[in-house]
Amino acid sequence: MNQPWILLLPILFPLLAGLLLLLCPLNHRGAVGFYSLFALAASGAAAVYCALQVRGQLVLLRLNPELRLLLRPDNVGRLLLLLVTAVWLLSAVYAVRYMTHQPDYRRFFGFYLAVYGVLVCLCFAGNLTTFYLCYEMMTLLTFPLVLHDRKRESVLAGLKYLFYSLCGAYCVLFGFFVLYAHSTTLDFTPGGVLDPEKIAGNEGLLLLAAFLMLLGFGVKAGMFPLHGWLSSAHPVAPAPASAVLSGIIVKIGALGALRVVCYLFGLEFLRNTWVQTTLLILSLVTVVMGSMLAFLERGFKRRLAYSTVSQISYVLFGLYLMQPAAIYGALLHVVFHAVMKSCLFLCAGSVITHSGFTQVDQLRGVGKGMPWTMWCFTLCSLSLVGIPPLCGFVSKWYLCLGALDSGMAVFSWAGPVCLLVSALLTAGYLLPISIRAFFPGASYDYSCIKAKEASPAMLVPVVVLTVLAAALGLFPDSLAAVLAALS
Repeated sequence: MNQPWILLLPILFPLLAGLLLLLCPLNHRGAVGFYSLFALAASGAAAVYCALQVRGQLVLLRLNPELRLLLRPDNVGRLLLLLVTAVWLLSAVYAVRYMTHQPDYRRFFGFYLAVYGVLVCLCFAGNLTTFYLCYEMMTLLTFPLVLHDRKRESVLAGLKYLFYSLCGAYCVLFGFFVLYAHSTTLDFTPGGVLDPEKIAGNEGLLLLAAFLMLLGFGVKAGMFPLHGWLSSAHPVAPAPASAVLSGIIVKIGALGALRVVCYLFGLEFLRNTWVQTTLLILSLVTVVMGSMLAFLERGFKRRLAYSTVSQISYVLFGLYLMQPAAIYGALLHVVFHAVMKSCLFLCAGSVITHSGFTQVDQLRGVGKGMPWTMWCFTLCSLSLVGIPPLCGFVSKWYLCLGALDSGMAVFSWAGPVCLLVSALLTAGYLLPISIRAFFPGASYDYSCIKAKEASPAMLVPVVVLTVLAAALGLFPDSLAAVLAALS
């Protein structure tokens, strides 16, 4: 269908619905919840329709031939849009119940709706100008989700998130200016947009610009050394916000890196340069470091946050190998990690809400009172470790194959070794939680268990995400089929 103006519907509708919710004096929580779910469902349906049916492009604003706001979905954007919509809707269903006893119910859903509209625009962005503006808007609109309860710790974490994000934005902006002067267009183009006549003599400047842009997008993806905001923001945010921050928002940083590597500078220009080598080293350092910090961490949500630091760098490592199998594995891990980690954070939110425990050492016997929640947590943990036939195994398999076939003397073996070490550490920091929950020991007094299973509104999204993690592992080719259908 060639009616590109329809692309505006899933962008403007949630933005306007969120703004209306923030401005109106509606305080009845049932009405706010119903309104939010209806608005998200309608927006999600429009977004899926656009992803499957709408082709072509829509120019929103033109300052000159190069600087314009352009919507032009491609396969990568459509795939990410389907992922964003699924996780956002499931987390919203969970949030309607979870946020009942939280302050500022209406404000949370107002910003939650608005962020979804911006994410849709990011997925549809057809050039760097549109992507950058929406990327910064996403940062500003997710900032209130981080400091939602407005406690001192939350405010400090929110400011830290904002500071890191702005530093990354300045790095990307430098690359924006350099690209503008040395490219034929800023539209995302497979193979890159560099002007061959302007490359000669400017290779050093262009490589520096590429490195700073990838470092800037790496901030949102939690890559070392700019990963510090993740471990501060995730624990203080409400569980649904933590789920989408870890499941979706950090993936936008990976999407930005993918656009820079494959659609702006191009693989041929970056391959076998100091930029590729440096970024591969940083990504592997982050993979192992994040897993080690998670292993040493005793806080439940903070442990999951450090896990995200490690797991997203799997994606960056596969991308920076610049090898087809590795890039495919990176795309798979974007989808799979979003499903797995969103489920884990929602499980953590249920456990903390219904037991009051925030430390992993306190979770002995919780599986007796919350069996469904902890079984879902266990299965997604096994998937994150990479145990077949769950989905985490598939993406890591392709990443290892890509590393072995890359022909890079060091990284062809260092990559698989680091991924294996990280997998062992992942088992070491996730599986003991399940073991304590289900097998607290013969001397444990079960009568002291106060935790009860979460309500159906909180449990159903968790179960759906767990089933999805298992299904994607059993039928990994289904994702390739989706990509083919979107072509």
